[in-house]
Amino acid sequence: MRLTIDDAAETFNISRAHLKKVVLHLSQAGFLTGTRGRSGGLTLARPPADINIGAVIRSTEPDFGLFECYLAGNACHVTRGCRLASVGNRALAAFMAVFDACTLEDALLDGDLLGGAAPDDTQQPLRGPRLPPVGAAQGGRGGPRSE
Repeated sequence: MRLTIDDAAETFNISRAHLKKVVLHLSQAGFLTGTRGRSGGLTLARPPADINIGAVIRSTEPDFGLFECYLAGNACHVTRGCRLASVGNRALAAFMAVFDACTLEDALLDGDLLGGAAPDDTQQPLRGPRLPPVGAAQGGRGGPRSE
């Protein structure tokens, strides 16, 4: 199935100019193939099972500037004595490990992205972040302290 930039921009309410930049990047990275002409459009360059979500994220977000010190031109005044970047690196590695275990095919199938049972028709699909309460993560520190 081919999709044109105009159709995608209208369907997803995205700026056509922005979408053209995204499509160019994803094409250059080998995720999309574009065909020009009257019957042209965009298609996946590989089967969905061969497109790793982690690879797409790394391609589109190469710097993951979670903190000022991650960015070129770091202007943070406490970088030398701060350990937040190492905590952020561990968190980012855990975050990406989940996406590295998934393909586009996983995201296209009905049911849970991580392989759980498909919800029944009466259940609302999970949308948006579901953050655990502070201190609920394994090995988490910084939650409420009992004294």
